Amino acid sequence: MTKKTIGFTLGCFDVLHTGHINLLKNAKGLCDKLIVGVCSDEYIDKNKKNRCFNLEERIKILDALKYCDVVVPEDTLDKLTLWNKYKFDYLFVGSDWYGTEQYKKWEEDLKSVDCTVIYYPYTKGVCSSDLKTKI
Repeated sequence: MTKKTIGFTLGCFDVLHTGHINLLKNAKGLCDKLIVGVCSDEYIDKNKKNRCFNLEERIKILDALKYCDVVVPEDTLDKLTLWNKYKFDYLFVGSDWYGTEQYKKWEEDLKSVDCTVIYYPYTKGVCSSDLKTKI
């Protein structure tokens, strides 16, 4: 029996846009099961300017997408803690995080448990903050 590969990504996903779709579609193409973590309302309220949708609504939106196999609420950003919970083979991240000190550390942590971090090109010209401003 072949082991199924599990992928994981995490985000706020407050205003779903083409950048999110690109990440989810590409991630799903590399794994059998894609788990999508959704940041808690408390995290967004503390770290972002504002949000349009609450956690339940954001989960419902992602749950409707064919690329998301499992959508889960999350209250931690720590990737090793998340790996311990979900045992994923791949962590999918936007390239805007590549080379940051925190992700360098998480890459090392995840390498020790045989998990690979894959960075996808950030979709230029599209971000939730800009969309909220336009709206």
